[in-house]
Order: sequence, then C-alpha cells, then structure tokens
Amino acid sequence: MTDIHIRTQGQTGRITFTRPKALNAMSYDMCTAIEDALDGWAEDDTIKLLIIDAEGDKAFCAGGDIAELYETGTSSNYAYGQTFWADEYRMNAKMFAFPKPVASFMQGFTMGGGVGVGCHGSHRIVGDTSQIAMPECGIGLVPDVGGSLILSRAPGRLGEYLGLTAARLSAGDAIHAGFADYYIPEADWPALITKLEETADWSLIDAAARHIDPGPIARQSAEIDAHFGGETLRDILNALAAAETSFASDTIKKMSRNSPLAMGCALEIIHRVRARADMHFALDQEYRFTYRAMEHGDFLEGVRAQIIDKDRNPQWKHDMHALSQMDVTNMLMPLGASKLTFEKGE
Repeated sequence: MTDIHIRTQGQTGRITFTRPKALNAMSYDMCTAIEDALDGWAEDDTIKLLIIDAEGDKAFCAGGDIAELYETGTSSNYAYGQTFWADEYRMNAKMFAFPKPVASFMQGFTMGGGVGVGCHGSHRIVGDTSQIAMPECGIGLVPDVGGSLILSRAPGRLGEYLGLTAARLSAGDAIHAGFADYYIPEADWPALITKLEETADWSLIDAAARHIDPGPIARQSAEIDAHFGGETLRDILNALAAAETSFASDTIKKMSRNSPLAMGCALEIIHRVRARADMHFALDQEYRFTYRAMEHGDFLEGVRAQIIDKDRNPQWKHDMHALSQMDVTNMLMPLGASKLTFEKGE
C-alpha cells in the first residue's frame, strides 16, 4: 500500500504514514493494515518495540479520510460508516493495550484519527511544530478514537475545554494535557529512530528528551476550570456569558462554530468516561454517538460545510443555547445488538 509503509526493522515493528500531500489522513485500508500489523507483532518475540512516524513536515496524521464516509452517508448507506468506526475503534483499543513499548513521533498536525494511533502508546513524542487537537465537534462528531479517555484524564476541566472548543495544543500543552510524554527537537528524531531500530532500547527516548514548559492553554487553567465545570452545555455557556472577559468571549466564539448536539454529547461522554477510566468503555460511549451520527446527527452537514462545499456555514439541527438533555440522551442510548464488540468480523 502506498499510503502507509509497514515493515520490520531490526527488533522493531515500523509503521510510517506515507501520504504527506493529504496530511497523512488515515483511510479505512490504512486502519485495517495497522490492526493486522498489531495482531502479528503482539506475540512475535523478535519484535521488542514499535515505532510510528510519518513522512512530510506538516502532519503526523491530520485525521480520518472522511470523503468516502460523506459519499456513502449522503446515499443513506449508514452501514459503511458504522463498520468503519467499529473497525477503527477496535484498532485503537489494540494500540492502547499493546503489550510492548510503542514510540510515536508526532510532527505537525495530529488530530482526530491521528490521535487514535499516535497518542495511545507508551512513548509519545512531540516537537516544535506539533499541534494536537480533537476538532470533531466542528464536523458534527464527538472526540472519538479513544480521545474521550485522554480528555477525561486531563487536569481540571481542560478536557471539557479542548473537546468543546477544538483548541490546538502546542508541544508543551500536549504534554500538560496528557496527549504526549516527551519533547525532543525534531532535528534529533532521525538519528534517534535509527538507534531505536538498531537497539530497541526505549530508554534512549528518556535520554534524548528535553524540558519544555507548558504552553498558553495551561496558563488559562484557572479560567478553564471556573467556566467548564458545569454538567451540561447550557451550564457552561451560562458561566461564560456571565464572565465579561476576553477569555469568555473568545471561547464562546470558538464554540459557536461547532455542532451544539456534538458538544452536548461530547461533554456527557467525557463526564461518563471520567467516572470509569476504561478504554473499552470510552470507545463504547463514542460509538453510540458515531453509530447514529449520519442519520440523526450533524455529521453530514458538518462535512459538507467544512470539507465538500467549504462554505463554513453549517446549518446545525439545534441552537447552541437551546439543546435539551433529552437530545443528548437519545444519541447516547445503548445500541443493543449493534453495540461495539471489539471482535473482528462482527
């Protein structure tokens, strides 16, 4: 496959995204190829370490390749997307639980589906160009691919803020928020990867890491915690509206671009996952939403406005200030026989 290069090198399993012109967006075939590699390497005693990287300087992986999802969804073929998300989440669960060290080198944009590959390993590396985000609410989805678990573990109410605003994290903020572990200057990455391939010695990553201070989002923690502690989207909006600050007005502006239904459901999912702190539970909650996203949510309209027509003027189903909790509940009801099973072929 030309979009991804999967091979063994020394004692390492190697995964490289190789479609830099598309910002290394992950297709269905790339997703299943990664899962097959994980299955093969998990019990292979000759593989001691996984290394995941990407070609190009603009992106590690800027998200999922959603053009085909849009095409099938607008033809009322919702089953394709439901299968895609189920298969992707199964791969994310395997990445999270992989029994060997996983080192990911995340330059440029790491968003959405890229988080599901790069941010669940044991050694998550960022550099000066790194920008990590969960922007799904902007296209009518919720932070998924296990991202809700990372958001639920972020300090204070930072997870709610990141999920509802799609704010981008610099290297320092990514480490602060729990999306990354190490800052290493990107000029040092090629030599480090070569040494890792030769030795499979993950301690080389610790030795190469440098200190970096948290970024501007971490410095807003007091305001974030003050305004994002509400139980519902309306609670948060009311808190922001009552605060006559530049932070509050800027945050409302960011949120006004996103799907109200997606934001309300994202908030509920983060709260639920925080109470359970389990990857399978997180993916199950996310799948309840994505399973319904095409038919009952704003996903198709969000993709149309942002990706297809690019008019940046989505017509969401709900008003941001009038979303009811029943609307949220309906999107997150159990799926019965259609629930996520984490089994191949189901």
